[in-house]
Amino acid sequence: MTSFYDFSATSIDGHTHTLADYRGHVVLVVNTASACGFTPQLEGLQQLHQRYADRGLVILGFPCNQFGQQDKGSNAEIANFCQRNYGVTFPMMSKVDVNGAHAHPLFTWLKAQAPGILGTEMIKWNFTKFLLGRDGRVLQRFAPRDTPQSLGTAIETALQAPAAKA
Repeated sequence: MTSFYDFSATSIDGHTHTLADYRGHVVLVVNTASACGFTPQLEGLQQLHQRYADRGLVILGFPCNQFGQQDKGSNAEIANFCQRNYGVTFPMMSKVDVNGAHAHPLFTWLKAQAPGILGTEMIKWNFTKFLLGRDGRVLQRFAPRDTPQSLGTAIETALQAPAAKA
């Protein structure tokens, strides 16, 4: 697998999507959780979605229950929580593992492309974010403490880059 577009994921409502559907977009992939101290970042992510979607930003939320069991609910419960409490309208995917033997292949690839502090490929906590360029390659990894509001400059830069040729 050489780019984001080589993967597929299942939406929170159970439909499988090839990520090639997002070709030419800037994508922000985030592992989310409903009961985490960082959960209010969902509001900031929704604001980014509203601000930049028409310019080509796609935010993909991937719920994960691997950190403190902070997303125990079903996919339907998670979707309802995110929409009801934070007005989330950006695409949410089915709950996944991001570390370990059962990690979703996308996250295995993302971690290899953009290791964390000291080169570790592990995701340390909920709300780790990966920004991908229009060519499907990882531009930057952001820590859970990096708020959505702090990503504006990186997103603007990525959006200004020309779309990749087919």
